[in-house]
Amino acid sequence: MTYNLFISHSWAYSDAYEKLIRLLDAKPYFTYKNYSVPKNDPIHHAYYDYQLKAAIKAQMQPASCVLILAGVYATYSKWINIEIDLARSMGKKIIAIQPWGADRTSTVVKNAADVIVGWNTDSIVNAIRGY
Repeated sequence: MTYNLFISHSWAYSDAYEKLIRLLDAKPYFTYKNYSVPKNDPIHHAYYDYQLKAAIKAQMQPASCVLILAGVYATYSKWINIEIDLARSMGKKIIAIQPWGADRTSTVVKNAADVIVGWNTDSIVNAIRGY
């Protein structure tokens, strides 16, 4: 089975996103399709917020669940709130992932999450399989 995922992330903190992708890629017997907005995607050049919101909604549509890295930076990102609202409006399950070694995490993301998991491949994959 292939799991369709939308992984929310901030390009200012793309190292955590890249590490998460490596964790998922390394998991045996786990196949997924990543519907996240890549860093070099022309979506980022949208002139208006409504264009970017529509593009994110289109990217998120096929996903069975939304993964959000719950770093404290997420609290200050207006797009995190928009992605959370989009996920809820489409009935997507939200999985919050607490970054490895993080002392503080985003309460905005944790409050929106259907489940909160630690930075552990098995925990993340089990949460995805659960939805």
